[in-house]
Parts: sequence; structure tokens; C-alpha cells
Amino acid sequence: MDLMGWIGSSVESLKSIRIRKALNEAISIGVLVSTALILWKTLMVITGTESPMVVVVSGSMEPGFKRDRPVPIVHRVIKVHERKDTKEVFFLTKGDNNKMNDIALYAPGQDWLEQRHIMGRAVGVLRYIGWMTIILTEQPIVKYAIIGAVGLMVIIVSKD
Repeated sequence: MDLMGWIGSSVESLKSIRIRKALNEAISIGVLVSTALILWKTLMVITGTESPMVVVVSGSMEPGFKRDRPVPIVHRVIKVHERKDTKEVFFLTKGDNNKMNDIALYAPGQDWLEQRHIMGRAVGVLRYIGWMTIILTEQPIVKYAIIGAVGLMVIIVSKD
């Protein structure tokens, strides 16, 4: 093999390695994103709700719930009504920082929520996790910086 042939095959070999590394990094990022999605979906199945974790991001629920507090129940049940004849249970809710109940938020003519309207029930607390949600919501640059840092870590770690 002459020198030019050797250089040509070396260049092709390097291109092939770069493509493989780029694919490897893309797959690593895809696995990371997929893992996060799987964890979220698992939480949805375990809790039986589309919103397994909700955080108070404004002061609208104070003084009962402070800003950043994880709250799976956005409005509290303030009254429970059970029909004697059918044993059906109905609920009346109210936001903690609201003066009145939530009837105005219900469908026209609806005075009570049915069991099917209840999305979930609190089962645990993760202290201070709410601040992360608030910061990511109010400061999008932080969100993009974290995404960039995670992507950079995947690239750096995959080179080892």
C-alpha cells in the first residue's frame, strides 16, 4: 500500500470513528431523556393521576400552602355530601387563599364535584423540590443551562 492509499484509509477510518462517537453520544442523551420519561410515567401509574407532583408556584394558596410547597391537591375539600338513597359522595372545594368556595369554577349548574373529578391524594412530601420547579419556570436560562450541562457531561463521560 502506498502512502496516499494509507492516508486515505486512515481518513476514512477517522470519519467512521467520529460518526460512531456522535451516534453513541446521541444514543446516550436519548437514553437519559427516555429514563426521565419512564420515571415520570411510572409515577403517573403509581399515583393514578396525570400530575403526580404539583408545586405551588405563586402565592395564591397562602397561608395554607406556601410558595414552593409540593401539593398534589390544588384545592382542598371543605365539605363532603353523601346522598342517603344512592350513597354517592360529592365534594365542595376551596382554594386556600380564596374567600369563597370553588362553585364558580365548576360547570354551569354544578354545585358539587363527583369522585371522578378528584385527581389524586397526597402520599408524601419532598421538601424544597418546589424551588427547583419555580426556578426552572421563572428563569428559563437556568433550564437551558442545565440541559446544556447534562448534554456536555454525556459527551465528556462518553470520551473516557
